[in-house]
Amino acid sequence: MAAWRSFDEFLDRKFPESRRKAYYLMAIHEQLPRIHKVELQQVGWAKATELAKVARRDGQRFDCATWLHKARELPKEEFKREVSKHLTGKETEPWEILYFKAYKSQLPVIEQALETAALMLGSNRSRGYCMEMICADFLAGASLEVGNRDALLPCLTRPVIGLPKPQRKQLLEEVQVTF
Repeated sequence: MAAWRSFDEFLDRKFPESRRKAYYLMAIHEQLPRIHKVELQQVGWAKATELAKVARRDGQRFDCATWLHKARELPKEEFKREVSKHLTGKETEPWEILYFKAYKSQLPVIEQALETAALMLGSNRSRGYCMEMICADFLAGASLEVGNRDALLPCLTRPVIGLPKPQRKQLLEEVQVTF
């Protein structure tokens, strides 16, 4: 058995690819002591990490059997959404990370557009939401120029739905008065 001089050395040797994984595994071990190691290996460490979040929050009320069943049955992203819903009380929409190449000369324009959208929409909005609104604005303008008015309605609907209820109500009342 190898002797380590420090915990850092242990982590460097046992988890050279990621210290974060070591900390996740420690949290799993700490929060889920009643679940057998074999069962945790079957669901995988990513789902076990999510289980640990629920166990930490629920404490003695943690329904181990139900959550372990969900972890076995649901795909990873769906299970993560289920955990998030349990912890926050809010339903989350499925998401995807987009990758595309942008030249360094394009970055200032992209960043400025995202910052401007964040100022207009409220700084608590995600960059993804800001990007969506920039694209919706572009599509709304393009669809009018091309004459494709069917594309305009979805572009306008999403920002209205994203407004806080009082502002949404005010906007809809103003639109009704106009017509």
